[in-house]
Amino acid sequence: MRFKRLFLSLFISLLLPVTVLAYSDKVILGGQNIGIEVKTKGVLVVGLYKVDDEYIARDSGIEAGDYIVKVNNNDVKSIDDFTKEINNDSDKELIDITYSRNKKIYNTSLKLYKENDDYKTGLYVKDKVNGIGTLTMVDPANKRFIALGHQIQDSVTNTILNIDSGSIYESIITGISKSSNGSPGEKEATTNINEKYGTITDNTLKGIYGYYEKELNNNLIEVANPDEIVLGSASIFTVIDQDNVKEYSINIEKIDKKDDLKNILFTITDEELLNSTGGIIQGMSGSPIVQNNKLVGAVTHVIVDDCKKGYGIFITKMLDE
Repeated sequence: MRFKRLFLSLFISLLLPVTVLAYSDKVILGGQNIGIEVKTKGVLVVGLYKVDDEYIARDSGIEAGDYIVKVNNNDVKSIDDFTKEINNDSDKELIDITYSRNKKIYNTSLKLYKENDDYKTGLYVKDKVNGIGTLTMVDPANKRFIALGHQIQDSVTNTILNIDSGSIYESIITGISKSSNGSPGEKEATTNINEKYGTITDNTLKGIYGYYEKELNNNLIEVANPDEIVLGSASIFTVIDQDNVKEYSINIEKIDKKDDLKNILFTITDEELLNSTGGIIQGMSGSPIVQNNKLVGAVTHVIVDDCKKGYGIFITKMLDE
């Protein structure tokens, strides 16, 4: 009888809910400027152009924002693949196209137009995107990194990029274009592709994610949950000169736990940063926000009409993603 009671007690305890964190309670603080390169999953169509005064691609149904994934039933991963399949086509009048739109697959035919010895598609396309941003953190347990705090999107179609692969690299700030109200500035930087920091695996609304490949430092910091964040003084960590990560003061004005992305409204109060940048600038996205020696979030947006102000996302939202 005693054995039965013990067995029953053990069985009940196994059914109790257990909370398991998918990330460490202490992470490595970021702030480093990074160069970013991502390759699209297929060839991204960014626009149509006229050939012989006609939009020859319009009848195909293909639109800007679509991804060409196959030509004549052969996989296409780059512009070189796309061009190769066109050159290998036997009649070169119509080619079979498979493309994706909003994660659905479609098939169509595309008319080609010969001009001298070249064949025109009527499509503007790209297969990779380059830029800069800021590393937010690295989880020392699994070397997963998070950066940006928002998605990488195509500047022409304003759509989130479907990425096949990507990398982050060493990046050195060479200059600053200052912000002014109504006109956000930006970091000017060079990217060293010979100094790879990590591999990008995911591009999401809450940031880019991947695996960090360099040696880790010991700059550990606790992760704060939203209930610990308060109005008042805090800091951001970012680079505005070469590769020097520095701490700059901000003031948290508002906390919104319901919004998916814009959780922390803050104002830059650091005179050194304001004198150098005029406020928040492009390239600061992902800069970690720290309060009371805990990582609370990352910079995501500038308020265009008042560049001293911006938004951040809770770090827990980035980690839960």
